[in-house]
Amino acid sequence: MRYSIREPRRGPVLMAAAVALATLTACSSGSSSGQPPTGTGPAPATGAPTATAPASPSPTPTPTPTRTYPLSTAPRVIPAVGRHEAARGPGWKPGPGTGVVVAAKDEAALADEARLIAGELAIPYRGAAAARPGDVSLALGGSGGAESYTLAVQDGGVRITGPGEAGVFYGTRTLKQSVRSTGAIPEGTVTDAPAKPQRGLMVDIARKYFSAGWIEARLREMADLKLNQLGLHFSDDQGFRIASDSHPEIVSAQHLSKAEVRRIVALANSLHIQVVPEIDSPGHLGAVIAAHPDLQLVSAGGKAPRGAVDISKPASAKIVDELLREYMGLFPGSYWHLGGDEYVALMVSNPEATYPQLARAAVARFGAGARVKDLTTGWLNDRAATVRPSGRTLRAWNDGFFTGGVVVADKDLQVAYWTGKEIGARTPTSYLSEGRTMLNYNDEYLYYVLGQPNTFVYPTGRRIYEEWTPLVLRGTTPVPARYDPRILGGSFAVWCDLAGSQTEAQVADGIRMPVTATAQKLWDARKPTASWQEFRGLAVRVR
Repeated sequence: MRYSIREPRRGPVLMAAAVALATLTACSSGSSSGQPPTGTGPAPATGAPTATAPASPSPTPTPTPTRTYPLSTAPRVIPAVGRHEAARGPGWKPGPGTGVVVAAKDEAALADEARLIAGELAIPYRGAAAARPGDVSLALGGSGGAESYTLAVQDGGVRITGPGEAGVFYGTRTLKQSVRSTGAIPEGTVTDAPAKPQRGLMVDIARKYFSAGWIEARLREMADLKLNQLGLHFSDDQGFRIASDSHPEIVSAQHLSKAEVRRIVALANSLHIQVVPEIDSPGHLGAVIAAHPDLQLVSAGGKAPRGAVDISKPASAKIVDELLREYMGLFPGSYWHLGGDEYVALMVSNPEATYPQLARAAVARFGAGARVKDLTTGWLNDRAATVRPSGRTLRAWNDGFFTGGVVVADKDLQVAYWTGKEIGARTPTSYLSEGRTMLNYNDEYLYYVLGQPNTFVYPTGRRIYEEWTPLVLRGTTPVPARYDPRILGGSFAVWCDLAGSQTEAQVADGIRMPVTATAQKLWDARKPTASWQEFRGLAVRVR
């Protein structure tokens, strides 16, 4: 460049302008991550005399560079999402002008899910409409299981798709939790599906009355955690807690009306949760026996063990089957729990000598080699035959399955494994090696027993989070990984042995973190990377 001696003051002015322009350009090209710009600016001064450039037109404005973003991280939610494809972008958060829409072809199927998430995010639901910038759109489509989903955050909007309504719903739970935890959901694509198909909470509402409102609150918490089964154990020695038309004489003073149960079931269905009812038998029928003392089992020595009906009497089967048929109409879900645990006749060293009437009935029905356990297995199969025509998938507690007899429990009965402490306890692998499927209710980790009787202690979320997996069916030792496909899921269980030990509110508070940890481990098969303290902190934020 030629230096001019005629206008000595123009050189410093132009140089200052150039430096200012370079500074402005460098600032505008910065990134949200705070990294310095990658472009180069003017060369630094070398100490040579400053010269003046000849007069020229104003420089062409430099275009403002596009803002850049760091790669996104996975949404902070519980349970953790399966796969997140990171991207660069601002993510999404609810704000003015955002709304929820559904694909026109899917409005009938997804309108409820859309209205729910719209209300939770405080943005409008606009029905079947084309998505506008900033909208959340829901649609059915894609491959995978019915509970899988894809959630894409790009171009300023959110799109949630899944092969089934449940998957789309779970995508909205991920969106809701992410907004709750951080105020937004990050850019990128989530692909997610559960590790286990059955993920539940079971509540003993027989020994302790729980209000319909309390149960409904648990359903809403379960839905956000992607749990899909609520077990209701509503008949036991201390109470029968749902109104009955066929046998009103057995119903406790405090109970749920059928209208309340219908509302509970309707709410559960709207949240993609199935209610799994349980009328336990032939043990735990004290409420029935109180109204029908002639059904009481009596030993040869005249003792009457609490809750056990005499299964040699046809009247015992008749009343239980009448109740099963009545409540099948009230609970329209796909699953039914038959109970079958802790029948006192089989909790003595010599059942045949202690209960000779049962021994005689076993021989009469199943032949000379039959014993009391065969009669009991026959009872379980008979109750299964009562419910099976309704199309339900059936389950029973593991201590209702016996080996070495002439009668075998029906092959389609799922094993709800809770303990290995009963007389003649069988290992979990003994069921799995027979080809049976199982559900994990491990009493070492997943049993919240009010009052902590019989060496039970209240389980902690931390212990479940750090130690338990669905493979840990009994005690603390997992079964071999090859059996994983036969373990269909599990359930956290609330038992009310000492009903007055806690209030409804105390139970809700006590189970919150254990249930949260259980949900994480049933949905996501990976070992958690977050510490317990991080997980607990996140759980507080996403509620």
